Amino acid sequence: MYKDTVARGRQEQIADDENLFCADLPTRFQPSIGSILVTGASGYIGGRLVPELVARGYKVRVMVRSPGYDTRWPGVEAVMADALDAGQLKTALKDIDIAYYLIHSLHLGPRKFAAADIKAARNFARIAAEMGLKRIIYLGGLGDIRSSLSSHLRSRAEVAVELSRGSVPVTILRAAIIVGSGSASYEIIQHLAMRLQVVLIPWWATNRCQPIAVRDVIKYLVGVLETPETKGRSFDIGGKDILTYETMLKTLARRLRKKSIFIPVPFSNIKFYAYLASLLTPVPISLTECLMESLKNEVVCQDDTIKTLIPFEPLSYKEAVIRAMSREKQDSIYTRWSDAHFPTYEAAVKLGELQKRPAYKVSYSIVTEKGASGLFTSICRVGGRRGWFHSNWLWRLRGLIDRVLLGVGSARGRRSYSTLKINDVIDFWRIEDIQENKRLLLRSEMRLPGNAWLEFNIMEEKDHRHLSVSAYYDTESIFGKIYWYICLPLHHFVFYNLLKAIEKKS
Repeated sequence: MYKDTVARGRQEQIADDENLFCADLPTRFQPSIGSILVTGASGYIGGRLVPELVARGYKVRVMVRSPGYDTRWPGVEAVMADALDAGQLKTALKDIDIAYYLIHSLHLGPRKFAAADIKAARNFARIAAEMGLKRIIYLGGLGDIRSSLSSHLRSRAEVAVELSRGSVPVTILRAAIIVGSGSASYEIIQHLAMRLQVVLIPWWATNRCQPIAVRDVIKYLVGVLETPETKGRSFDIGGKDILTYETMLKTLARRLRKKSIFIPVPFSNIKFYAYLASLLTPVPISLTECLMESLKNEVVCQDDTIKTLIPFEPLSYKEAVIRAMSREKQDSIYTRWSDAHFPTYEAAVKLGELQKRPAYKVSYSIVTEKGASGLFTSICRVGGRRGWFHSNWLWRLRGLIDRVLLGVGSARGRRSYSTLKINDVIDFWRIEDIQENKRLLLRSEMRLPGNAWLEFNIMEEKDHRHLSVSAYYDTESIFGKIYWYICLPLHHFVFYNLLKAIEKKS
Protein backbone atom coordinates (compact mmCIF):
# COMPACT_ATOMS: atom_id res chain seq x y z
CA MET A 1 0.00 0.00 0.00
CA TYR A 2 2.77 2.44 0.97
CA LYS A 3 4.70 1.75 -2.26
CA ASP A 4 1.54 2.25 -4.33
CA THR A 5 0.85 5.57 -2.60
CA VAL A 6 4.43 6.73 -3.21
CA ALA A 7 4.20 5.67 -6.86
CA ARG A 8 0.92 7.60 -7.34
CA GLY A 9 2.46 10.62 -5.67
CA ARG A 10 5.41 10.50 -8.04
CA GLN A 11 3.12 10.19 -11.05
CA GLU A 12 1.10 13.23 -9.90
CA GLN A 13 4.32 15.19 -9.41
CA ILE A 14 5.46 14.26 -12.91
CA ALA A 15 2.12 15.25 -14.42
CA ASP A 16 2.46 18.71 -12.87
CA ASP A 17 5.77 19.34 -14.65
CA GLU A 18 5.06 20.33 -18.25
CA ASN A 19 8.76 20.23 -19.11
CA LEU A 20 8.95 16.47 -18.64
CA PHE A 21 8.32 14.35 -21.71
CA CYS A 22 6.94 11.37 -19.77
CA ALA A 23 4.22 13.19 -17.86
CA ASP A 24 1.50 11.42 -19.86
CA LEU A 25 3.31 8.11 -20.34
CA PRO A 26 0.84 5.22 -19.76
CA THR A 27 3.40 3.05 -17.93
CA ARG A 28 4.03 3.42 -14.20
CA PHE A 29 6.95 3.69 -11.80
CA GLN A 30 8.31 0.26 -10.85
CA PRO A 31 9.49 0.31 -7.20
CA SER A 32 11.10 -3.13 -7.58
CA ILE A 33 13.72 -1.74 -9.96
CA GLY A 34 17.01 -1.04 -8.19
CA SER A 35 19.80 1.25 -9.33
CA ILE A 36 19.91 2.34 -12.97
CA LEU A 37 23.05 3.28 -14.90
CA VAL A 38 22.80 5.72 -17.81
CA THR A 39 25.85 5.57 -20.05
CA GLY A 40 26.43 8.43 -22.47
CA ALA A 41 24.72 10.76 -20.00
CA SER A 42 26.72 13.70 -21.36
CA GLY A 43 25.18 13.15 -24.80
CA TYR A 44 22.01 14.37 -26.45
CA ILE A 45 19.66 11.51 -25.49
CA GLY A 46 21.30 10.57 -22.19
CA GLY A 47 21.14 14.13 -20.91
CA ARG A 48 17.37 14.19 -21.46
CA LEU A 49 16.73 10.70 -20.14
CA VAL A 50 18.36 11.24 -16.73
CA PRO A 51 15.96 13.93 -15.40
CA GLU A 52 12.98 11.87 -16.55
CA LEU A 53 14.16 8.84 -14.57
CA VAL A 54 14.93 10.96 -11.52
CA ALA A 55 11.51 12.65 -11.65
CA ARG A 56 9.82 9.24 -11.70
CA GLY A 57 11.65 8.25 -8.52
CA TYR A 58 14.44 5.95 -9.73
CA LYS A 59 17.91 5.79 -8.24
CA VAL A 60 20.22 6.85 -11.07
CA ARG A 61 23.95 6.72 -11.66
CA VAL A 62 25.48 8.34 -14.74
CA MET A 63 28.62 7.20 -16.54
CA VAL A 64 30.61 9.98 -18.22
CA ARG A 65 34.16 10.40 -19.49
CA SER A 66 34.84 13.89 -18.12
CA PRO A 67 34.24 15.66 -14.79
CA GLY A 68 31.59 18.30 -14.27
CA TYR A 69 28.40 16.22 -14.18
CA ASP A 70 28.21 15.49 -10.45
CA THR A 71 26.25 18.70 -9.80
CA ARG A 72 24.04 18.78 -12.92
CA TRP A 73 21.40 16.48 -11.48
CA PRO A 74 21.00 16.66 -7.66
CA GLY A 75 20.86 13.21 -6.13
CA VAL A 76 22.47 11.53 -9.12
CA GLU A 77 25.82 9.78 -8.69
CA ALA A 78 28.37 10.46 -11.44
CA VAL A 79 31.11 7.96 -12.29
CA MET A 80 33.93 8.68 -14.71
CA ALA A 81 34.53 5.65 -16.93
CA ASP A 82 35.31 4.66 -20.50
CA ALA A 83 33.56 1.67 -22.05
CA LEU A 84 36.90 0.65 -23.59
CA ASP A 85 38.38 0.19 -20.09
CA ALA A 86 37.18 -3.00 -18.34
CA GLY A 87 38.37 -1.88 -14.92
CA GLN A 88 36.49 1.40 -15.10
CA LEU A 89 33.38 -0.41 -16.33
CA LYS A 90 33.39 -2.68 -13.27
CA THR A 91 33.32 0.37 -11.03
CA ALA A 92 30.50 1.97 -13.02
CA LEU A 93 28.38 -1.21 -13.08
CA LYS A 94 28.82 -2.19 -9.44
CA ASP A 95 25.44 -2.67 -7.69
CA ILE A 96 23.54 -1.75 -10.88
CA ASP A 97 20.37 -3.61 -11.89
CA ILE A 98 19.59 -2.08 -15.28
CA ALA A 99 21.83 -0.13 -17.64
CA TYR A 100 20.99 2.13 -20.57
CA TYR A 101 23.56 1.77 -23.34
CA LEU A 102 23.66 5.12 -25.18
CA ILE A 103 27.29 5.09 -26.28
CA HIS A 104 28.51 5.85 -29.78
CA SER A 105 31.75 7.14 -31.32
CA LEU A 106 30.44 9.05 -34.36
CA HIS A 107 32.63 12.06 -33.56
CA LEU A 108 35.63 9.90 -34.45
CA GLY A 109 34.49 10.03 -38.08
CA PRO A 110 33.50 7.32 -40.59
CA ARG A 111 36.89 5.57 -40.60
CA LYS A 112 37.29 5.01 -36.87
CA PHE A 113 33.96 4.92 -35.07
CA ALA A 114 32.82 1.39 -36.04
CA ALA A 115 35.79 -0.45 -34.49
CA ALA A 116 35.56 1.64 -31.30
CA ASP A 117 31.81 0.98 -31.02
CA ILE A 118 32.18 -2.80 -31.40
CA LYS A 119 34.97 -3.01 -28.83
CA ALA A 120 33.00 -0.89 -26.35
CA ALA A 121 29.85 -3.02 -26.77
CA ARG A 122 31.80 -6.26 -26.37
CA ASN A 123 33.43 -4.96 -23.17
CA PHE A 124 30.12 -3.75 -21.80
CA ALA A 125 28.28 -7.03 -22.41
CA ARG A 126 31.05 -9.05 -20.75
CA ILE A 127 31.42 -6.84 -17.69
CA ALA A 128 27.64 -6.49 -17.32
CA ALA A 129 27.38 -10.28 -17.09
CA GLU A 130 30.20 -10.45 -14.54
CA MET A 131 28.55 -7.79 -12.38
CA GLY A 132 25.16 -9.54 -12.46
CA LEU A 133 23.07 -6.97 -14.33
CA LYS A 134 19.44 -7.92 -14.93
CA ARG A 135 18.96 -6.01 -18.15
CA ILE A 136 20.49 -3.67 -20.76
CA ILE A 137 18.41 -1.17 -22.75
CA TYR A 138 19.98 -0.06 -26.03
CA LEU A 139 18.99 2.65 -28.51
CA GLY A 140 20.17 1.78 -32.00
CA GLY A 141 19.29 2.62 -35.60
CA LEU A 142 16.70 1.29 -38.02
CA GLY A 143 17.96 -0.94 -40.81
CA ASP A 144 18.29 -4.60 -41.72
CA ILE A 145 21.84 -5.83 -41.08
CA ARG A 146 21.41 -8.35 -43.94
CA SER A 147 21.06 -5.51 -46.46
CA SER A 148 23.64 -3.02 -47.74
CA LEU A 149 23.60 -0.56 -44.87
CA SER A 150 25.67 2.58 -44.39
CA SER A 151 28.63 2.23 -42.06
CA HIS A 152 26.70 4.17 -39.40
CA LEU A 153 23.57 2.00 -39.49
CA ARG A 154 25.61 -1.20 -39.82
CA SER A 155 27.62 -0.23 -36.75
CA ARG A 156 24.42 0.43 -34.77
CA ALA A 157 23.10 -3.01 -35.77
CA GLU A 158 26.39 -4.73 -34.97
CA VAL A 159 26.47 -3.12 -31.53
CA ALA A 160 23.01 -4.60 -30.88
CA VAL A 161 24.32 -8.03 -31.90
CA GLU A 162 27.38 -7.73 -29.64
CA LEU A 163 25.30 -6.69 -26.64
CA SER A 164 22.84 -9.55 -27.26
CA ARG A 165 25.63 -12.15 -27.34
CA GLY A 166 26.13 -11.70 -23.62
CA SER A 167 24.07 -13.44 -20.97
CA VAL A 168 22.30 -10.24 -19.85
CA PRO A 169 18.89 -9.75 -21.56
CA VAL A 170 18.89 -6.75 -23.90
CA THR A 171 15.95 -4.58 -24.94
CA ILE A 172 16.72 -2.97 -28.30
CA LEU A 173 14.97 0.10 -29.67
CA ARG A 174 15.68 1.04 -33.30
CA ALA A 175 15.05 4.60 -34.46
CA ALA A 176 15.66 6.62 -37.62
CA ILE A 177 16.25 10.39 -37.60
CA ILE A 178 15.57 11.97 -34.20
CA VAL A 179 13.99 15.42 -34.46
CA GLY A 180 14.24 17.88 -31.61
CA SER A 181 15.89 21.08 -30.53
CA GLY A 182 19.62 20.46 -30.38
CA SER A 183 19.68 17.23 -32.39
CA ALA A 184 22.37 17.00 -35.08
CA SER A 185 19.97 15.74 -37.75
CA TYR A 186 17.49 18.54 -37.07
CA GLU A 187 20.18 21.25 -37.14
CA ILE A 188 21.57 19.96 -40.45
CA ILE A 189 18.12 20.01 -42.08
CA GLN A 190 17.23 23.34 -40.47
CA HIS A 191 20.35 25.18 -41.62
CA LEU A 192 20.24 23.75 -45.14
CA ALA A 193 16.60 24.83 -45.47
CA MET A 194 17.41 28.24 -44.02
CA ARG A 195 20.55 29.04 -46.03
CA LEU A 196 20.02 27.48 -49.45
CA GLN A 197 17.95 29.24 -52.09
CA VAL A 198 18.64 26.41 -54.52
CA VAL A 199 18.66 22.88 -53.08
CA LEU A 200 20.22 20.07 -55.12
CA ILE A 201 18.35 16.78 -54.73
CA PRO A 202 20.40 13.61 -55.48
CA TRP A 203 18.57 10.28 -55.84
CA TRP A 204 19.07 9.24 -52.22
CA ALA A 205 17.19 12.35 -51.00
CA THR A 206 14.01 10.69 -52.31
CA ASN A 207 14.44 7.68 -50.01
CA ARG A 208 11.82 7.23 -47.31
CA CYS A 209 12.41 7.81 -43.63
CA GLN A 210 10.26 7.64 -40.49
CA PRO A 211 11.56 10.43 -38.25
CA ILE A 212 10.70 10.47 -34.56
CA ALA A 213 10.49 13.33 -32.07
CA VAL A 214 13.07 13.28 -29.27
CA ARG A 215 10.31 13.35 -26.65
CA ASP A 216 8.83 10.15 -28.12
CA VAL A 217 12.25 8.46 -28.03
CA ILE A 218 12.53 9.31 -24.32
CA LYS A 219 9.01 8.01 -23.71
CA TYR A 220 9.89 4.67 -25.29
CA LEU A 221 13.17 4.44 -23.35
CA VAL A 222 11.33 4.97 -20.06
CA GLY A 223 8.36 2.90 -21.17
CA VAL A 224 10.35 -0.27 -21.91
CA LEU A 225 12.02 0.07 -18.51
CA GLU A 226 8.58 -0.02 -16.87
CA THR A 227 7.18 -2.79 -19.11
CA PRO A 228 8.60 -6.21 -18.16
CA GLU A 229 7.27 -7.76 -21.39
CA THR A 230 9.90 -5.84 -23.39
CA LYS A 231 12.80 -7.63 -21.72
CA GLY A 232 15.05 -9.39 -24.24
CA ARG A 233 13.12 -8.09 -27.27
CA SER A 234 13.74 -5.71 -30.20
CA PHE A 235 11.38 -2.97 -31.36
CA ASP A 236 11.18 -0.42 -34.17
CA ILE A 237 10.15 3.06 -33.02
CA GLY A 238 9.08 5.90 -35.29
CA GLY A 239 6.92 8.95 -35.56
CA LYS A 240 3.54 9.37 -37.21
CA ASP A 241 4.85 10.15 -40.72
CA ILE A 242 6.82 8.36 -43.41
CA LEU A 243 8.54 11.02 -45.53
CA THR A 244 11.34 11.44 -48.03
CA TYR A 245 14.33 13.52 -47.00
CA GLU A 246 13.34 16.00 -49.73
CA THR A 247 9.89 16.37 -48.14
CA MET A 248 11.45 16.92 -44.74
CA LEU A 249 13.56 19.76 -46.16
CA LYS A 250 10.55 21.32 -47.88
CA THR A 251 8.44 21.11 -44.72
CA LEU A 252 11.08 22.88 -42.67
CA ALA A 253 11.64 25.49 -45.40
CA ARG A 254 7.92 26.31 -45.30
CA ARG A 255 7.99 26.64 -41.52
CA LEU A 256 10.93 29.05 -41.90
CA ARG A 257 9.05 30.89 -44.67
CA LYS A 258 11.87 30.30 -47.10
CA LYS A 259 11.17 30.05 -50.82
CA SER A 260 13.69 27.54 -52.10
CA ILE A 261 14.01 25.84 -55.46
CA PHE A 262 14.55 22.07 -55.36
CA ILE A 263 16.39 20.65 -58.38
CA PRO A 264 16.98 16.90 -58.99
CA VAL A 265 20.59 16.19 -60.00
CA PRO A 266 22.41 13.02 -61.10
CA PHE A 267 25.51 13.80 -59.04
CA SER A 268 25.27 11.82 -55.79
CA ASN A 269 28.69 11.77 -54.10
CA ILE A 270 27.82 11.75 -50.39
CA LYS A 271 31.26 12.93 -49.23
CA PHE A 272 30.90 16.07 -51.37
CA TYR A 273 27.42 16.82 -50.02
CA ALA A 274 28.57 16.11 -46.46
CA TYR A 275 31.49 18.54 -46.80
CA LEU A 276 29.20 21.19 -48.27
CA ALA A 277 26.68 20.63 -45.47
CA SER A 278 29.44 20.94 -42.86
CA LEU A 279 30.28 24.40 -44.23
CA LEU A 280 26.65 25.52 -44.13
CA THR A 281 25.58 24.00 -40.80
CA PRO A 282 26.96 23.92 -37.23
CA VAL A 283 27.63 20.17 -37.41
CA PRO A 284 31.27 19.22 -38.20
CA ILE A 285 32.26 16.97 -41.09
CA SER A 286 33.09 13.97 -38.88
CA LEU A 287 29.47 13.76 -37.73
CA THR A 288 27.81 15.08 -40.88
CA GLU A 289 29.40 12.47 -43.13
CA CYS A 290 28.32 9.59 -40.87
CA LEU A 291 24.74 10.85 -40.74
CA MET A 292 24.43 11.72 -44.42
CA GLU A 293 25.88 8.37 -45.49
CA SER A 294 22.82 6.77 -43.88
CA LEU A 295 20.51 8.63 -46.26
CA LYS A 296 21.17 6.02 -48.94
CA ASN A 297 19.08 3.56 -46.89
CA GLU A 298 15.31 3.65 -46.44
CA VAL A 299 14.61 3.53 -42.71
CA VAL A 300 10.97 2.75 -42.00
CA CYS A 301 9.49 0.78 -39.09
CA GLN A 302 8.67 -2.80 -40.11
CA ASP A 303 7.10 -3.82 -36.79
CA ASP A 304 4.76 -1.70 -34.65
CA THR A 305 4.44 -4.13 -31.72
CA ILE A 306 5.79 -1.45 -29.38
CA LYS A 307 2.57 0.55 -29.84
CA THR A 308 0.49 -2.16 -28.16
CA LEU A 309 2.86 -2.49 -25.19
CA ILE A 310 3.43 1.26 -24.70
CA PRO A 311 0.33 2.91 -26.19
CA PHE A 312 0.64 6.62 -26.85
CA GLU A 313 0.27 8.81 -29.94
CA PRO A 314 3.67 9.86 -31.33
CA LEU A 315 4.14 13.32 -32.80
CA SER A 316 4.10 14.03 -36.51
CA TYR A 317 7.22 15.44 -38.18
CA LYS A 318 5.57 18.87 -38.44
CA GLU A 319 4.68 18.84 -34.75
CA ALA A 320 8.22 17.81 -33.81
CA VAL A 321 9.66 20.67 -35.89
CA ILE A 322 7.30 23.21 -34.32
CA ARG A 323 8.26 22.08 -30.82
CA ALA A 324 11.98 22.25 -31.70
CA MET A 325 11.62 25.77 -33.10
CA SER A 326 9.67 26.83 -30.02
CA ARG A 327 12.42 25.54 -27.71
CA GLU A 328 14.99 27.52 -29.67
CA LYS A 329 12.97 30.73 -29.44
CA GLN A 330 12.57 30.23 -25.70
CA ASP A 331 16.32 29.54 -25.32
CA SER A 332 15.44 26.35 -23.48
CA ILE A 333 17.44 23.68 -25.32
CA TYR A 334 18.22 21.20 -22.55
CA THR A 335 20.80 19.10 -24.42
CA ARG A 336 22.53 19.44 -27.79
CA TRP A 337 24.58 17.24 -30.08
CA SER A 338 27.64 19.37 -29.25
CA ASP A 339 27.48 18.16 -25.63
CA ALA A 340 29.37 15.10 -26.85
CA HIS A 341 33.05 15.92 -26.88
CA PHE A 342 35.24 16.32 -29.92
CA PRO A 343 37.53 13.24 -30.22
CA THR A 344 40.63 14.89 -28.78
CA TYR A 345 38.94 16.38 -25.73
CA GLU A 346 39.25 13.57 -23.21
CA ALA A 347 42.83 12.79 -24.24
CA ALA A 348 43.96 16.40 -24.02
CA VAL A 349 45.61 17.67 -20.85
CA LYS A 350 43.59 20.30 -19.04
CA LEU A 351 45.21 23.61 -18.09
CA GLY A 352 45.22 22.75 -14.39
CA GLU A 353 46.84 19.36 -15.10
CA LEU A 354 49.95 20.75 -16.82
CA GLN A 355 53.13 20.22 -14.79
CA LYS A 356 54.16 23.76 -15.64
CA ARG A 357 52.24 26.66 -17.08
CA PRO A 358 52.35 27.04 -20.87
CA ALA A 359 55.40 28.93 -22.11
CA TYR A 360 53.27 31.16 -24.32
CA LYS A 361 50.87 33.53 -22.63
CA VAL A 362 49.47 37.02 -23.07
CA SER A 363 47.28 38.87 -20.57
CA TYR A 364 45.29 42.07 -20.77
CA SER A 365 43.31 43.78 -18.03
CA ILE A 366 41.33 46.89 -17.28
CA VAL A 367 40.25 48.50 -14.03
CA THR A 368 36.52 48.99 -13.63
CA GLU A 369 34.02 50.07 -11.03
CA LYS A 370 31.33 47.84 -12.50
CA GLY A 371 30.01 45.08 -10.22
CA ALA A 372 31.40 41.54 -10.44
CA SER A 373 27.97 40.05 -11.10
CA GLY A 374 27.29 42.33 -14.07
CA LEU A 375 30.77 41.78 -15.51
CA PHE A 376 30.49 38.02 -15.22
CA THR A 377 27.06 38.01 -16.83
CA SER A 378 28.52 39.99 -19.72
CA ILE A 379 31.46 37.57 -20.06
CA CYS A 380 29.05 34.67 -20.22
CA ARG A 381 27.24 36.18 -23.19
CA VAL A 382 30.15 35.96 -25.63
CA GLY A 383 29.97 33.80 -28.74
CA GLY A 384 27.18 32.26 -30.76
CA ARG A 385 24.88 34.36 -32.92
CA ARG A 386 25.54 37.45 -30.81
CA GLY A 387 29.25 37.31 -31.52
CA TRP A 388 32.21 38.42 -29.44
CA PHE A 389 31.18 42.06 -28.98
CA HIS A 390 34.18 43.33 -31.00
CA SER A 391 36.16 42.24 -34.09
CA ASN A 392 33.48 39.69 -34.92
CA TRP A 393 34.75 39.33 -38.46
CA LEU A 394 38.11 38.06 -37.13
CA TRP A 395 36.46 35.46 -34.89
CA ARG A 396 34.25 34.32 -37.76
CA LEU A 397 37.17 34.20 -40.18
CA ARG A 398 39.13 32.00 -37.77
CA GLY A 399 36.11 29.76 -37.40
CA LEU A 400 35.67 29.51 -41.16
CA ILE A 401 39.33 28.57 -41.64
CA ASP A 402 38.94 25.86 -39.00
CA ARG A 403 35.81 24.49 -40.69
CA VAL A 404 37.54 24.42 -44.11
CA LEU A 405 40.31 22.40 -42.43
CA LEU A 406 37.61 19.96 -41.22
CA GLY A 407 37.57 21.32 -37.67
CA VAL A 408 34.54 22.23 -35.55
CA GLY A 409 34.52 25.89 -36.62
CA SER A 410 32.63 28.67 -34.87
CA ALA A 411 29.21 27.83 -36.34
CA ARG A 412 28.51 25.43 -33.44
CA GLY A 413 27.45 28.49 -31.48
CA ARG A 414 25.99 27.83 -28.04
CA ARG A 415 23.37 25.57 -26.51
CA SER A 416 21.90 28.43 -24.48
CA TYR A 417 22.32 32.20 -24.28
CA SER A 418 21.04 32.47 -20.72
CA THR A 419 22.95 29.68 -18.95
CA LEU A 420 26.40 28.09 -19.12
CA LYS A 421 27.84 25.02 -17.45
CA ILE A 422 31.07 23.04 -17.55
CA ASN A 423 31.50 21.15 -20.86
CA ASP A 424 29.18 23.48 -22.80
CA VAL A 425 30.56 24.73 -26.10
CA ILE A 426 30.98 28.35 -27.15
CA ASP A 427 31.82 28.34 -30.86
CA PHE A 428 35.18 26.54 -31.16
CA TRP A 429 35.75 26.57 -27.39
CA ARG A 430 34.51 24.28 -24.62
CA ILE A 431 34.08 25.37 -21.00
CA GLU A 432 36.74 23.75 -18.83
CA ASP A 433 35.96 25.64 -15.64
CA ILE A 434 33.41 28.19 -14.51
CA GLN A 435 33.30 29.98 -11.14
CA GLU A 436 30.44 32.39 -10.73
CA ASN A 437 31.46 36.05 -10.69
CA LYS A 438 35.14 35.05 -10.80
CA ARG A 439 36.38 32.92 -13.68
CA LEU A 440 35.51 31.43 -17.06
CA LEU A 441 38.09 29.08 -18.60
CA LEU A 442 37.66 27.97 -22.20
CA ARG A 443 39.62 25.27 -23.98
CA SER A 444 40.06 25.37 -27.75
CA GLU A 445 38.75 22.54 -29.92
CA MET A 446 40.09 24.07 -33.12
CA ARG A 447 42.62 22.32 -35.30
CA LEU A 448 45.85 23.78 -33.89
CA PRO A 449 49.55 22.84 -33.79
CA GLY A 450 49.26 22.91 -29.98
CA ASN A 451 46.76 23.41 -27.15
CA ALA A 452 45.09 26.73 -26.38
CA TRP A 453 43.01 28.20 -23.57
CA LEU A 454 41.22 31.49 -23.03
CA GLU A 455 40.67 32.62 -19.43
CA PHE A 456 38.51 35.47 -18.13
CA ASN A 457 39.04 36.61 -14.54
CA ILE A 458 37.44 39.16 -12.22
CA MET A 459 39.65 40.12 -9.27
CA GLU A 460 38.23 42.18 -6.42
CA GLU A 461 39.95 45.23 -4.95
CA LYS A 462 38.65 47.63 -2.30
CA ASP A 463 36.43 49.82 -4.44
CA HIS A 464 37.08 48.48 -7.93
CA ARG A 465 37.77 45.33 -9.92
CA HIS A 466 40.37 44.06 -12.37
CA LEU A 467 38.79 42.47 -15.42
CA SER A 468 41.32 40.40 -17.33
CA VAL A 469 41.60 37.99 -20.24
CA SER A 470 44.57 35.64 -20.72
CA ALA A 471 45.44 33.46 -23.71
CA TYR A 472 47.56 30.36 -23.01
CA TYR A 473 49.26 28.30 -25.68
CA ASP A 474 51.20 25.07 -25.24
CA THR A 475 53.25 23.70 -28.11
CA GLU A 476 56.58 22.02 -28.82
CA SER A 477 56.55 22.08 -32.62
CA ILE A 478 58.27 24.65 -34.80
CA PHE A 479 55.07 25.24 -36.74
CA GLY A 480 53.21 25.72 -33.46
CA LYS A 481 55.63 28.44 -32.40
CA ILE A 482 55.38 30.13 -35.78
CA TYR A 483 51.61 30.07 -35.48
CA TRP A 484 51.77 31.77 -32.06
CA TYR A 485 53.98 34.62 -33.27
CA ILE A 486 51.86 35.16 -36.38
CA CYS A 487 48.76 35.59 -34.19
CA LEU A 488 50.51 37.64 -31.51
CA PRO A 489 50.05 41.09 -33.16
CA LEU A 490 46.29 40.52 -33.25
CA HIS A 491 46.00 39.71 -29.55
CA HIS A 492 46.33 43.28 -28.27
CA PHE A 493 43.76 44.58 -30.73
CA VAL A 494 41.25 41.76 -30.20
CA PHE A 495 41.53 41.12 -26.46
CA TYR A 496 41.84 44.70 -25.21
CA ASN A 497 38.79 45.77 -27.20
CA LEU A 498 36.96 42.64 -26.04
CA LEU A 499 37.48 43.67 -22.41
CA LYS A 500 36.20 47.18 -23.08
CA ALA A 501 33.12 45.79 -24.80
CA ILE A 502 32.44 43.35 -21.91
CA GLU A 503 32.63 46.23 -19.45
CA LYS A 504 30.38 48.40 -21.58
CA LYS A 505 27.71 45.72 -21.90
CA SER A 506 27.83 44.64 -18.24
